[in-house]
Amino acid sequence: MTNVIKKVVKKVEGAIEDTIEDIISEGKELIENISNEEEKAKKESSESGVKNLEAKKKALLEKVKELKEKKIEGAEIKSEDLKELVKAKKRSDMLIPLDDYVKSGIYLGTRVVTPNMKPCVYRRRADGLAIFNTDLIDEKLKEGIAYMSKFAPEEIILVCKRQAGWKAAEALSKITGIRVFTKKYPAGILTNTQLRDFSENELTIITDHWLDKNALVDTLNTKKQVLMICDTNNFSQGSNQIIIGNNKSQRSLGVIFYLMTREYCKSRGIQAEIPDLDWWTGEDESQ
Repeated sequence: MTNVIKKVVKKVEGAIEDTIEDIISEGKELIENISNEEEKAKKESSESGVKNLEAKKKALLEKVKELKEKKIEGAEIKSEDLKELVKAKKRSDMLIPLDDYVKSGIYLGTRVVTPNMKPCVYRRRADGLAIFNTDLIDEKLKEGIAYMSKFAPEEIILVCKRQAGWKAAEALSKITGIRVFTKKYPAGILTNTQLRDFSENELTIITDHWLDKNALVDTLNTKKQVLMICDTNNFSQGSNQIIIGNNKSQRSLGVIFYLMTREYCKSRGIQAEIPDLDWWTGEDESQ
């Protein structure tokens, strides 16, 4: 009996050993197969990546060659010429030709420059006179007139105590219907309801805050809007919008009031006969 058991045990042990060897053998084969597959995949991936990279490089070189051969329109224009074209385009969009601005002296400031107006100054002349940039003058005029055009004529008053601007200011009033105070501004006319000529307005146009300070104070006290013409020696505090330029001479104020009148009438649809610019600047007294 014992011998029989020993034989059975021996056979079982032999079978187990064979099974283990088979498992080990199969495992090695599986591992080897996996390694081979990984190597193949790696090689294939690498080759594919190289091929893709080479294809992209080839396409890029062809694109570069194509761009080189292609004639880009306007490429022959020099940077200096381009700057001149930009300037010409800007000037063509101006409210009036650049020569008219220059001729009127609107760009001439004073020797005094306030902190408010410093950003608007282009340079100083040898005699110390501050100079406005004409492009900026035109831009500020457009902005100021657009702001002014939001209000109806009966909602606006214009104050101009400077004698050089009386003629143009009164013409503006006659054409647009805007109320104008020239030789004298009655203090309190906007604030004192007891005054016989008391007036209510929404916008006050100030020609020079030094001369027209009473009107400015009254407007600010009533919390109304202010459009201010500012020279280099003016402060712009209290204004909602500014127009920059020489507010001392007849020619310069003539240009400003002419453009305000012309563009305001266009914007508000006011049909009126407006004298030529030369009349406003005093060049032509015949009209």
